[in-house]
Amino acid sequence: MAVKKVTKNEIVDRIHAKSKIERKVVLEVFEGVIEEFKDALKDCATVELRGFGTLEPRLRNGRSKARNPRTGEVLSVAPHYVAAFRAGNELRSALMEIPVEKN
Repeated sequence: MAVKKVTKNEIVDRIHAKSKIERKVVLEVFEGVIEEFKDALKDCATVELRGFGTLEPRLRNGRSKARNPRTGEVLSVAPHYVAAFRAGNELRSALMEIPVEKN
């Protein structure tokens, strides 16, 4: 299966078409939701979206010897947080129903 990408503007356009709410309003609300997700993750809070999944900050351990894959330079990486996503049961079930193409 070819990988498809859906952009923020495409999502906003789809919501606008389904709801008949002004596109500008849909965009403001969508961007507001994303900002709230970012703020929650910055505060080390978990964002739980029932039926969809969970976003959570996850601590990655630092390393004293890491390598830049582009330059090959050896450097150290401090411990830091990354955003991790776990799919919820409804999303996981929906993804299991996608037919697999055989090559």
